[in-house]
Amino acid sequence: MSTNTVIHRIVRPVVRAVAPSGVTPNQVTTVRVITGIAAAVAFAGPGSWPAIGGAIFLLSMLLDRADGELARQTGQSSAAGHRYDLISDCSSNMIAFIGLGLGSAAPAGLLWPLLGLIAGVGIGTLFWQLNVIRIASVRTFVLSPGINIDPDDLLVLVPVLVWLGATAPMLVAAAIITPLAALWIGVTGARQARAGHTR
Repeated sequence: MSTNTVIHRIVRPVVRAVAPSGVTPNQVTTVRVITGIAAAVAFAGPGSWPAIGGAIFLLSMLLDRADGELARQTGQSSAAGHRYDLISDCSSNMIAFIGLGLGSAAPAGLLWPLLGLIAGVGIGTLFWQLNVIRIASVRTFVLSPGINIDPDDLLVLVPVLVWLGATAPMLVAAAIITPLAALWIGVTGARQARAGHTR
């Protein structure tokens, strides 16, 4: 994944200003986890709470980029910090979809929580495949010089779709696409591994 996406560029000046304060990347990651949990809880709430959850989720996404940016700017990168970052990112994104499913439960019973759970597990599986066991690589899309987008940057659509009242179609799409993508990556990775062993 790139370290120079649009979201990195947004947080970079703020991180540069915060860097001399002594705030550590792991502290930023911890706030990322807290805001991820808060977003999921808000998504599960009634009334205007999901819209508030969208704003918290957006903040959480910015913090997701800020911790790594701070680590690079201050020379505090570490394997343990990277693992903590991966765990926080994966769990925050998973529980967000579970919260969205719970928040949509009233009109349709258990269907929406189930879709939220399927989407959350699908996202977690994809994250594990791509970032932990690395059975496939993630391509950064260059929209124009200096404008790079990673696939997980598309999660910025989550709050937008919540604000537009499109939570239900988003959950349906995520519950279909993420497990199929994880299955495809798993099958492709297994084939590549077998091909590598037979050479």
